[in-house]
Amino acid sequence: MRARQVAVCGPAECTEAERSAARAVGELLAEAGVVVLCGGGSGVMAAVAAGARATGGLVIGIRPGGDPDDAEPGLSAVIATGMGEARNAILVRSADAVIVVGGSWGTLSELALARRAGIPVVGLLSWT
Repeated sequence: MRARQVAVCGPAECTEAERSAARAVGELLAEAGVVVLCGGGSGVMAAVAAGARATGGLVIGIRPGGDPDDAEPGLSAVIATGMGEARNAILVRSADAVIVVGGSWGTLSELALARRAGIPVVGLLSWT
């Protein structure tokens, strides 16, 4: 049986409250043995990665660009799609559930893709 995968989505430019919430989410997911998927960028993405890695978790960053070195440190693995915002579909469709922390236009598109696909969504400091 494969490990559960949860995508954590949120803005690259986030508030301190969003950053703290994302880090806590990463820690809790890692403690539960869940593979964390994120966009691999700054802000919420970096915070969830830091939280998961600090707890010994696996974090996969799915990047919009084609350069795997253009990602935040702290990821276990990077998938450089070269697909721009279309990578949002890969991120969401690879997840068993999506957690949205905060919000931006990119985050909203990820939320909409998840809802349309019937993937469970939980929002923290955000809309659902």
